[in-house]
Amino acid sequence: MSITVAIVEDDAGIRDALIRILGRSRDFHCLGCYPSAEDALRELPTVKPDVVLMDINLPGMNGVECVRKLKAQAFSAHIVMLTVYEDSEQIFESLAAGATGYLLKRTPPAELLEAIRDVHSGGAPMSSQIARKVVQSFRGAAPASQATDLSPREQEILGWLAQGFLIKEIADRLGIGFDTVRTHIRRIYEKLQVHSRAQAVAKFMRPAAAPKPTDASDKQS
Repeated sequence: MSITVAIVEDDAGIRDALIRILGRSRDFHCLGCYPSAEDALRELPTVKPDVVLMDINLPGMNGVECVRKLKAQAFSAHIVMLTVYEDSEQIFESLAAGATGYLLKRTPPAELLEAIRDVHSGGAPMSSQIARKVVQSFRGAAPASQATDLSPREQEILGWLAQGFLIKEIADRLGIGFDTVRTHIRRIYEKLQVHSRAQAVAKFMRPAAAPKPTDASDKQS
């Protein structure tokens, strides 16, 4: 069966280009295109595509907020951000909102189609430039408070998850069983209070926010 895809993109030229790319293969079927987040929120829960390609810089509500609202409705489709932005904060916000992948719009067509296949089969595709940023941020980020409870092995596994490796690949690299890795991941989710790989990676990598300065007028005498 073909993978059904929906597109949320305000640029008509880009929408048409994506439709042409999807139409070149029988593996994909475009169910609809939406020029705004508001249109997507209204239609996507009914259309129920397998994968959504989501722009970030949309008129009105942006793509990240659209993802957050869709996921709050238990929207089950995999959402891949397709954007010009390489900003780390945008990446983390998208993942934390519930996106499963993050690709640049200049991604070659063949790589885009492969990324859609990947996310549909359980992967977390990212453009190579984005993956490098994620890895660099993961190495240098100050872990969130919940993440300090992760064991060294759990932190190691989360590092592999951040790079997009599947459970079997992580098990092979670490020389441990598939079920053992899956148990570690379940514990990671519990400790970070998240429900997906993307949310776990985003929560662990995001540097802790600096404390808000206390106004002198708020101090008690």
